[in-house]
Amino acid sequence: MAEQKKTIKVTQIGSPIRRPKDQRATLVGLGLNKMHKTRELEDTPAVRGMIAKVHHLVRVEE
Repeated sequence: MAEQKKTIKVTQIGSPIRRPKDQRATLVGLGLNKMHKTRELEDTPAVRGMIAKVHHLVRVEE
């Protein structure tokens, strides 16, 4: 049986304007560059770390 990879939905809810460059780059790395854009990403420790860095700019749905 093929295992399905666990995914999470990440939505940008905060503006990257007047934020440090590393936080803006993290949003781009997550595939988010506009307000209210949603991406479905694989649930990995790397993605979780990126989300933790910009937790105040994104909303996560399991």
